[in-house]
Amino acid sequence: MDTLGFIGAGNMAEALIKGIIKAGTYKPKNILINDIRSDRLEYMTRQYRVLPVIKAGELAGQVDILVLSVKPQNMANVILSVEPSVRASTLIISIAAGVKIAEITAALHDNPIIRVMPNTPALIGEGASALFANSRARSMMDKAMSIFSAVGRTVIVDSEELLDAVTAISGSGPAYFFLLMEEMIKIAFELGLPSEIAKILVLQTAKGAALLATERDKFSESPAELRRKVTSPGGTTEAALRVFAAHNFTKLVAEALTAARDRSRELSE
Repeated sequence: MDTLGFIGAGNMAEALIKGIIKAGTYKPKNILINDIRSDRLEYMTRQYRVLPVIKAGELAGQVDILVLSVKPQNMANVILSVEPSVRASTLIISIAAGVKIAEITAALHDNPIIRVMPNTPALIGEGASALFANSRARSMMDKAMSIFSAVGRTVIVDSEELLDAVTAISGSGPAYFFLLMEEMIKIAFELGLPSEIAKILVLQTAKGAALLATERDKFSESPAELRRKVTSPGGTTEAALRVFAAHNFTKLVAEALTAARDRSRELSE
């Protein structure tokens, strides 16, 4: 079995470690972790029985797959710290948003590298992750897929530039749904419902709608078709949807997602 190392043991790294151990993809004894916070290393070691390594460079020299799960602004320093010891055959997986493969390659030379854009529902095993591999890593894509499939659904994109669109859709996407839930809870209270009842109804409705859409997709029934089924002519749903349409909801969504995509491009420059 490959040895897997994580530099950075934050929430996403923990989600991945928890998922792959639960799925049996890796055993704790084959997972090494490094983090600048000693208390975080102690917690991860105690919680998951993984192996802590104090120095990032030392960890990099011991693993077959190295996951860089640090903040984008810390990536340059991390790469410098691991460059002397990382082997040329080591698969590098980066989940740092906006850090291009070319930036990593410039420091680590010709390593196989896979960039991944996950999202926060990975924390409960319901993530959506998109992966792109450089030419050396394409034959190793299954290794990365096995890691991220343990915490949700995975897709492969054939262009690194498409990761900016992925960032706008699924990377930032949970926040759009949270915003809608936030506003629905607020308005439900203003319409007279007790706050706790408002919260229960909105959260369960969001959960049920997502599960129903996922289930019906198996039968090629789209969200648009589900929307039509619940919209009776002259009914309450139609009244609400007419307000969305009057304020050009489609255009608003397009502008918001395009702005997120463009910002992702800017951060990559």
